[in-house]
Amino acid sequence: MFTNDKRQAERTGKYDTPRPQHLQQLITQFQNSTISNESKEKIVANLANFSYDPYNYAILRDLNVLELFIDCLTEPNECLIEFCVGGICNAVADPQNAKIVCDCGSVAALIDCLSSPVRNTVKYAIAGLYYLLDLVDLKEKENVVALISKYSQVDGFANLAQALLDKISET
Repeated sequence: MFTNDKRQAERTGKYDTPRPQHLQQLITQFQNSTISNESKEKIVANLANFSYDPYNYAILRDLNVLELFIDCLTEPNECLIEFCVGGICNAVADPQNAKIVCDCGSVAALIDCLSSPVRNTVKYAIAGLYYLLDLVDLKEKENVVALISKYSQVDGFANLAQALLDKISET
């Protein structure tokens, strides 16, 4: 589950690659323009999985992984977008990560993800916006309400959408 320094040392072993170095290798592979879309998707999915653990938050910030996720939100590859939104959703539970995402102006991109044909992308966007809500301006909140209201009546989205609407009405 969640990692701490002791558990990380046990899992890494004596000769294995330290976490920051491993993540840097993934980023370098991703940035290699000769890899396939499928390879990029696998790398981003892997990075998104690392973003759920608070142990990795500082490492992800240092390596600009959040910015990588944000940059990929404009890609035409829906699978890549899904994994990037998932990574953002995982990471923005941390206030420092949430600030980075907002400072990069990517709240609008997350709002755009509410119209995605991919169900997981929509779920991740709703959950990510829940954590970012305190940092967004009134106009963006109004846009969220308009889009999210329809999801509050749809199976699989209703509870998450209603939680976001409730949080908006409290602010």
